This record gives sequence, structure tokens and C-alpha cells, in this order.
Amino acid sequence: MAKPKYENVLLKLSGEVLAGGDRWGLDPVFLSRISTEVKTVEEAGVRLGLMVGGGNVVRGARSEDLGVDRACADYMGMLGTVVNGLALQDYLERTGIRAPLLSTIDIGQITEPATRRTVLKYLESEKVVIFVSGTGNPYFTTDTAAALRAVEMNAQVLLKGTKVDGVYDSDPKTNTKARKFETLSYIRFLERGLKVMDATAVSLCMENSLPIIVFDILKEGNLHKAIMGSSIGTRICS
Repeated sequence: MAKPKYENVLLKLSGEVLAGGDRWGLDPVFLSRISTEVKTVEEAGVRLGLMVGGGNVVRGARSEDLGVDRACADYMGMLGTVVNGLALQDYLERTGIRAPLLSTIDIGQITEPATRRTVLKYLESEKVVIFVSGTGNPYFTTDTAAALRAVEMNAQVLLKGTKVDGVYDSDPKTNTKARKFETLSYIRFLERGLKVMDATAVSLCMENSLPIIVFDILKEGNLHKAIMGSSIGTRICS
């Protein structure tokens, strides 16, 4: 395997992606495949943080539909990320990767605290860690948590694996003429109010000059291509 372009990476996986592109549940086919792909890049010496969302279990933004307070719904969503993280950890262990589960919420029996010191220690020895429970605070998305962890672990790039192949100027599902951006500046992304990633996460990356690549993770081999530096998805940078 050729030398990867990025050797210290944060990969954000949404709950929807973990469901295989469906809204709810977990897809064993995707979990198996992504674990194999993670194994491949780990063997190439890449240090990889995996931030998992929880939207396939419960979405805090749907608090009105759930009939609960927004903060309560967000905490429910954080626990959903733990469910997803446990599943991903189990699949990774089947490939021979020991991937510690690090949480901002104290769940001592199944996770460890996601302190920066612990993160860096594990990335040095294990090379793969799984982040769950977002920032540990309501009203913040797991996108923002991903940006925060990426900066803390000195990542060279934040990869956002989605079910679309990049950032478009409008919804490609409803607009056949939607145009895909190959590259976008942070400022342009924020000015256009694009929704593929929240503004707080993009602002944090901008402040720390951390590039973002949004790409289709459901297509086999795309993780490897992104880490190798192939032209894929949409790159958001200065």
C-alpha cells in the first residue's frame, strides 16, 4: 500500500450511515464492510478517530415530535451514539482491532473518559479509537463534537462520511440540476448556509485550519481513497 496522504484522521459516521442509508436501526453489512476498510488503513499506519452519531436511534432535533424537552432529547441521542459505538467496536474487534470506546458521559462499565490525554495515549498505541456521546452537552451536534475531537487529536483532516457524494448547491434528490462543489472555502460554505454540516463545526475547523472532506462512505473503497488523497467528494478549506 502506498503512503497515505493523511496519517492522523478523524472520521465522522452519522447514525444514518450506520443504518446503511436507512433512517433507523443498524446495518450489519455496512458495519462489517467499514470495519474491514478501517482495518486496511490502520495496517497502513493511519491513526483514526471514529466519531459516531445517533440519529438512527433518536434525533435531538426531533424533540417536538417526541414530545420531550430538547435537552432531554439530546441526551437520549447521546445514549444512542453509545449503542452505535458498541456495535462498531464489536465489529472492529472481529477484524483484530482493539478500539477503545471513549465517552464524554461517565458510563464506567462500558466506556472510558474522553480526555485529551487518554485519546492521545490510545491513538499512539492502538491507532483506532471510537468517540461516543458527542460533546456531552445538549444543543451541540456530533458534527461539532467531531471537529472538537479532530482538533484535540491534531488530525490532518476531518472526513465526514455521508450517503451523498459531496456538497451540492441544492438537494440533488429533488433538483436534478443541483451542482456539486469540488472545493468550497469555509466562508462560502457558511455564507450559503449549506446544511450538510453545522456552522459551529465548520467555524471550529476554520479557526484551526483543519480541512474537511465530505464524501460518500456507503461506496466501498471510498474511505481508502479519501485517506490516500484521491480527488473525492467535496473539500472544504481556506
